Amino acid sequence: MSQAAPLRAPRVRRKHPVDEVPPAGMLALYGVQHLLAFYAGAVVVPILLAGAIGLSDRELIHLINADLFTCGIASIIQSVGFWKIGVKLPLLQGVTFTAVSPMIAIGLAAGGGTDGLLVIYGAVIVAGLFTFLIAPYFSRLIRFFPPVVTGSVITIIGLALLPVAAADAVGGAAHPEPGNARNLAYAVGTLALIVLIQRFFRGFLATVAVLLGLVVGTLTAWALGDATFSAVADSSWVGVTTPFYFGWPKFSVAAIISMIVVMLITAVETTGDVFATGEIVDKRIGRKDIAAALRADGLATTIGGVFNSFPYTCFAENVGLVRLTQVRSRWVVAAAGGFMILVGLVPKAGAVVAGIPHPVLGGAALAMFATVAVVGIQTLSRVDFNDHRNVVIVATSLGLAMLVTAQPGVVDAVPAWAQIIFGSGITLGSITAIGLNAVFHHVGRSRGAALSGAPGRGQIRLEDVNAMSLEEFTATFGKLFQGPTSVVQNAYTQRPFPDSTALRTALQEALFATSPEEQRALMNAYPALGGDAVADGTAGEQSALDQRTAGLTQLSDEDHEALRELTTEYREKFGFPLIVCVRDTPSRERILAQGHARLQNSATQEHAAALIEIAKIAGHRFDDLVAGANPIHSARTQRYGSTAL
Repeated sequence: MSQAAPLRAPRVRRKHPVDEVPPAGMLALYGVQHLLAFYAGAVVVPILLAGAIGLSDRELIHLINADLFTCGIASIIQSVGFWKIGVKLPLLQGVTFTAVSPMIAIGLAAGGGTDGLLVIYGAVIVAGLFTFLIAPYFSRLIRFFPPVVTGSVITIIGLALLPVAAADAVGGAAHPEPGNARNLAYAVGTLALIVLIQRFFRGFLATVAVLLGLVVGTLTAWALGDATFSAVADSSWVGVTTPFYFGWPKFSVAAIISMIVVMLITAVETTGDVFATGEIVDKRIGRKDIAAALRADGLATTIGGVFNSFPYTCFAENVGLVRLTQVRSRWVVAAAGGFMILVGLVPKAGAVVAGIPHPVLGGAALAMFATVAVVGIQTLSRVDFNDHRNVVIVATSLGLAMLVTAQPGVVDAVPAWAQIIFGSGITLGSITAIGLNAVFHHVGRSRGAALSGAPGRGQIRLEDVNAMSLEEFTATFGKLFQGPTSVVQNAYTQRPFPDSTALRTALQEALFATSPEEQRALMNAYPALGGDAVADGTAGEQSALDQRTAGLTQLSDEDHEALRELTTEYREKFGFPLIVCVRDTPSRERILAQGHARLQNSATQEHAAALIEIAKIAGHRFDDLVAGANPIHSARTQRYGSTAL
């Protein structure tokens, strides 16, 4: 009797880093880091509102506790998620600044004080329910958020928040002291410490660089007499917020309409934050994700109205922290949410956090907010700026956003109904980017198929392609493949092309019709995954763009070594590089798993597999180059699909 071959143990599928749960100690420290980075921004809205509508100090303290308590609940809903609520990304929720001016106007119109507060809460509850219900419909507008829009919005968010960090760095918006050298020393010192930790330490210490910067900066300020924690002794141990603490909400049609407009604008900002976080954690964002995030916003806003708080949205401040630390676990944000609930219930804990000096917080915020802008710039790197329309979209939206950010007084020059838009650079810039994208790419008569990205020539039509010489055709389409141009030259013989589909088909058939020797030469022209030739640009712009989607141009030493060992073993066995279409496999873990699995194949099968991967890579490059009458829409549809909710 023959002995049965031993069964191979099934490969354990690794979780996406977003879903991994760090050890308890690290989870707690990461959560506290998010809390400290978030705290100042969280309490600004109730402070501004209370001062404007005439609330007492006691009422303000209750508002702050209620705000923190509800922020924690909202963050857990967004990061953990249930049913179709919550995007399940490391996104922390906070009160939206967009609502400040409208809420002050609503409160004052209702007589100020707690009477005005009750009308605000009525509007907040209804607007939250409205947002929850329209979430799946708003998410269908995802085709209006191509990289030229999301990149602009993310960049605007980062740049527009920098003045907030700068105000903290000079002592706080309430009492700025730009000439105070000590404040500058605290801010720059905190920022420098964060940078030094990121430079000289790896692993856990690097991931808590912001936390260490805040702690060391605060202790230094305390030792020098510039930080005080006297409020801790005066604060109570327990402060429970109860539903409708100030009384039953009142409902005003005008107030409700105003708050619904706020939530629609906030939905745009949330969409930008979700795309930004998706970029950071290497997770593809689709309609379901946007709908889930907006449902969480709506539910959290309704809960906020019940528990004496305000409208909620994703906090861009903490998006920058995720990028800076590279801690992608959503459970870290859930832990931060738990700590926020605790701080909201224990005023003494809140008083400790409130003791962080503004300049120290401002130094850390400078790093985080600027990092958000960098994420936006990375997104914009995928935009075809040879298409002048995209230049106009980005330039105009950035310009208007910076106008309002640098000169906030311009809001006084516009009608009252427009002040909600002009009151925020993020709001104005985001709406401008979305509107211009719709005007340039979605409205108007079709111009037929076009090729984008031909330097100095603008857009090229199919009739131009059919009239090209062999040299022109090769120069235009040679970038679809690495190295030899035999595939493109063979496709040239299939002219004329009636449409872009026929052109794509000709290129595909030419790839598989070349001789085995030509195919092998083509394979050997592709760079190693994660190799230095890609990172330093010598492998070509297209290879860098391809591999950047999976983060292969910014690898840690550990990941770089793992890929190097895999690709070396693969080349030694098959005689050509491991070729993977990373745009279809945007996870380093999946790329490694796929590569190790392919090592078990025969040489014949891997030859065919390499050709198929080359065809996929060329297909994505073709989509970048060739578009129909609506290039942005077609590219976005291909990237995110049209999955029903």
